[in-house]
Amino acid sequence: MAKRDFYDVLGVSKGASADEVKKAYRAKAKELHPDRNRDNPDAEAQFKEANEAYEVLKDADKKAAYDRFGHAAFEGGMGGGGGPRGPGGMGGGDFSSAFSDVFEDLFGDFMGGQQRGGRQRASRGSDLRYNLRISLEDAYNGMQKAITVPTSVVCSACDGTGAEGGAEPQTCPTCNGMGKVRAQQGFFTVERTCPTCSGSGQIIKNPCRVCGGTGREQKDRSLSGNIPAGVETGTRIRLAGEGEAGLRGGPSGDLYIFIEVEQHDLFERDGTDLFCRVPVSMTTAAVGGDVEVPTIDGGRSRVKVPAGSQSGRQMRLRAKGMPALRGSGAGDMFIELAVETPVNLTSKQKELLKEFEQMSQENNPELSGFFKKVKSFWDGTA
Repeated sequence: MAKRDFYDVLGVSKGASADEVKKAYRAKAKELHPDRNRDNPDAEAQFKEANEAYEVLKDADKKAAYDRFGHAAFEGGMGGGGGPRGPGGMGGGDFSSAFSDVFEDLFGDFMGGQQRGGRQRASRGSDLRYNLRISLEDAYNGMQKAITVPTSVVCSACDGTGAEGGAEPQTCPTCNGMGKVRAQQGFFTVERTCPTCSGSGQIIKNPCRVCGGTGREQKDRSLSGNIPAGVETGTRIRLAGEGEAGLRGGPSGDLYIFIEVEQHDLFERDGTDLFCRVPVSMTTAAVGGDVEVPTIDGGRSRVKVPAGSQSGRQMRLRAKGMPALRGSGAGDMFIELAVETPVNLTSKQKELLKEFEQMSQENNPELSGFFKKVKSFWDGTA
């Protein structure tokens, strides 16, 4: 009986990539595995056929030879196969090589998702997150902040061993310290996690009464963190080794402090720049004058308001903003004027303002310009 085309066997095109070939083979291997097809007498032959096809197509050199000569490339001394050939024209070593690529897929659940290989004695502790709210003044000056973090620490009673009195764990008698046991699954021998020690390779006969054998206990830890000047909301500060203690003597995780800077009553921040809205009287805006404004360092600055200033006008105070977190220098502070209209006027004040308005028609260029445009608009629509 003539051999089927290897590409047809796996259901891929001739130009398929290595990843596509591997993906197709995994699907075929799961579909045709004899243990899943006990009622199909042809399943084993089809399974071996898929393995042979994958063994050739996954290798770039073998694939090139097959594309050129077909099945003849591995028959009659053409080379490329190598070694004694097993059932279906495939070397015994080649079969295990091909099948190892999907071994985890087929028996992953049976093995409990455990990676094949070494035991798992100790594990690193988890990283912890601490959210810290600070004022804008603290962000400007920087600070040393004491915080209390609830976390797992190394058990003081057993020094992290998990055994009563700090005794050393003993080798698991079920797996002899390997963390794995072997079981027969059909015609395959597979490994699974040892049910006695859960893959650690060790057992604790007398667990510590304080930590229950985990080697860790829950406690509140007091730490001091350095908050540098210039931090802003979203800044993350890492304290190495200050996270949760590792399991059974493993290394500790890290502690990450996430900064949130509170809103300020006077200042609005944009990066390293600060903005401050300062109300000025209508008279000061008209004739000019000086106003005193606060600065983030707690000081004061005198700002000259030019005559004829309008609402929204900004003036810059250089280097009066926030310090740069990484680098030198500081941002600027911008003063934005808000011209305030007086309220609750007396009769005398209203009379004086009306008189002033009549005398200052030509001193309001924006107002007169607006009404000229309005008049032109009305004339055009008429």
